[in-house]
Amino acid sequence: MPSREKSRNFFSTIALCVAIVLAFPAQAKVIRVVGTEFTHKAVSERQLRAQVEFLCDSLCDGRGTGTPGASEATAWLVRHFRDLGLKAFGEGYVRSFRTPDGSLGRNVIGWLPGNKKDAYVIVTAHYDGLGRLDGRLYPGADSNASGVAALLGLCSMSRELQRIGKAWRKNIIFVALDGKNQGLSGSRALWNLLESGALVDPETGRPVRGDEVTLVVNIDQVGSTLSPLKSGRKDYLILLSAGAADYHRGSLRTQNDKYGLGLDLGWDYYGSSSFTRLFYERVSDQRPFLEHGRPAVMFTSGITLNNNQIRDTPDTLDYTVLKKRIWLIFHWLERVV
Repeated sequence: MPSREKSRNFFSTIALCVAIVLAFPAQAKVIRVVGTEFTHKAVSERQLRAQVEFLCDSLCDGRGTGTPGASEATAWLVRHFRDLGLKAFGEGYVRSFRTPDGSLGRNVIGWLPGNKKDAYVIVTAHYDGLGRLDGRLYPGADSNASGVAALLGLCSMSRELQRIGKAWRKNIIFVALDGKNQGLSGSRALWNLLESGALVDPETGRPVRGDEVTLVVNIDQVGSTLSPLKSGRKDYLILLSAGAADYHRGSLRTQNDKYGLGLDLGWDYYGSSSFTRLFYERVSDQRPFLEHGRPAVMFTSGITLNNNQIRDTPDTLDYTVLKKRIWLIFHWLERVV
């Protein structure tokens, strides 16, 4: 009897161990799915459309740098950054600068802490537009209210990540840039803050140095589906990068498959090396960082015939695809940050 009892106990223990091992993958999968559900719900098509519509409203008057309409957009962004739990650097969220024509520009900057205290990732989208030219309002829905909505969507998803007890590995600095249409003056002003030591980490009290910025992620025009990579495929996204391009591309593919988003991915401007260099190296807000040796990527949905036209209105964007693009950029950040 004692030996039979021992045998029974032995096999019971083995069975219990096997059950625990088999249960672990299912448990891990449930945790991942629950986290995904919470973060995905932080971004809705209705919310994205409302944000784009506000930025394109006559109140913001095209968001020309230095105009009263741009000031309305700045105040709106500050409220969103505060409500989303981003911390300010020093005295407030706004850092002012002068553009080449003397206009007053305002960058809106917020911070989320990560576990690695001396490493930072900067995520940017410019919010300025052409404003009003010859009495006509240029709404700038795709350029770049869509990018601002994407930036706020990433902030919202990050907040949900914190609520389920997870944190970024590196510190994230979210920046709504002004002055893109004034010689990239907003992104240049941001670099100058880093170079001068004027941007002080709210937690450590140390200036954030330029060489501590491990990646810059710029989002510019991500709301349209009018210039697909392939005929009939409106669910697409373009990533422009250099340096660790293979790593970033591989990570984007991995996350696209892992979360079943199914976006058609592109790595250049429709096969044109000259246009790719133009938008990646010269006319977009990652340029000042590239010039100072900082790695940077750009997400976009390409150029359409609406860009920089009065017909660039909220009704021309695809909010279902925009939401999926935001989800993918967020999960890509989870992997690379």
